[in-house]
Amino acid sequence: MLPTKKTDIRALDLTQLQQHLAEMKEPAFRAKQVYQWLWEKSARSFEEMSNLSKDLRRKLDEHYSINTVEVNNAKISSDHTIKSTFRLHDGNLVEGVLIPMDERMTACVSSQVGCSLTCKFCATGYMDRKRNLNADEIYDQVVLIDQQAKQNYNAPLTNIVYMGMGEPLLNYANVLKSIERITAPDGLNMSYKRITVSTAGIAKMIKKLGDDGVKFNLALSLHAANDKKRNEIMPINEANSLKSLEEALKYYFAKTKNPVTYEYIVFNHFNDELEDAKELARFCKHIPCKVNLIEYNPIQFADFINAEGDKIDAFSNYLKSQGITTNIRRSRGKDIDAACGQLAVKEGQ
Repeated sequence: MLPTKKTDIRALDLTQLQQHLAEMKEPAFRAKQVYQWLWEKSARSFEEMSNLSKDLRRKLDEHYSINTVEVNNAKISSDHTIKSTFRLHDGNLVEGVLIPMDERMTACVSSQVGCSLTCKFCATGYMDRKRNLNADEIYDQVVLIDQQAKQNYNAPLTNIVYMGMGEPLLNYANVLKSIERITAPDGLNMSYKRITVSTAGIAKMIKKLGDDGVKFNLALSLHAANDKKRNEIMPINEANSLKSLEEALKYYFAKTKNPVTYEYIVFNHFNDELEDAKELARFCKHIPCKVNLIEYNPIQFADFINAEGDKIDAFSNYLKSQGITTNIRRSRGKDIDAACGQLAVKEGQ
């Protein structure tokens, strides 16, 4: 049955699309052509689908919509990072970031409008969660940021991180569908190994990733390996204690054999002492992992301060002495509020 009101055509999988076009009395191969235009060529209108008849393009336009995402505005940082505010088809706004480096071009994409997790150090956590993004809205962010990389730096995207606005594992189905379309040969054909999904730590959903045998990389925003401290800055820890996360991560690793990355913001006089490093090292013993130590990026809602450089270095050196692969991640795009933890749509954007 053809829809009586316009339906987002990208919400249909190939089988459903074939059924719809069969009802239009179109040959079976047409569905594959349309699907290719939508996901491989990233068409933004039916008019672009030049190997379809004008009559079919008209009928598609009559019954379906392509709910495209638009760049509302973009800012370029002094370090060449580009932050974009994206307008969704319903007027909601989300942010995404292009992080250019010598050896890679990384897109940081959002998975929700706002966030429900209220992490104390993250600007998005001070916004209400309005809704989940659809898979095609996440996909569009990747396409648009890839265009920015090519236009501004003459290089395509190499990596994608789901570290923008929202908690990806609370939008599980759409996040996984977006990754399927980004990695599929009849999609953007990117490698799973180039994609990282970051979670604040939802134990049952980490186990589900294991059950689903995902191939992309998983990062856990840890920031404290001590329940009391983690409860203080990440209320989600009250229902997802370090013990439950440990069990979930062991389960995930047993199923996927994928090592995990722990993200750890080093806050001044909060989690930057040797004892904190020892707690983190003990947590790291559970499964193969690496640690990214992250600079804190200030936001207007919180009064945390980044740890001193020598403290971060000492912290890193201790972890390395315990055989843990450790990187210190420097902030990018801080001057345009594009750095980690700073994404939040402001009035007037």
